[in-house]
Amino acid sequence: MSNDAAFFRRQASTQRDAASDATLSNVRERCERAAASWDAMAARAERTDKLRADRQPIAAPDVEASKGEPAASDLTKAGPIVSAE
Repeated sequence: MSNDAAFFRRQASTQRDAASDATLSNVRERCERAAASWDAMAARAERTDKLRADRQPIAAPDVEASKGEPAASDLTKAGPIVSAE
């Protein structure tokens, strides 16, 4: 089974279509409940994807391609300069 929100949304749409085509009320209600469940799974998958993206590690500092040295913005993060006397 896929954990893709788009897959869940397609399944919900399929169930809504089946509900609209159903002639028996119990079948229609079952399909509507299934569609609601698929929508809930899609919402959870989207929330999980967002939280996972927010937890991704921060990219490594930029390195100037020509010199192989840290970018100027990274030099301010190095801390105090201590002279060796």
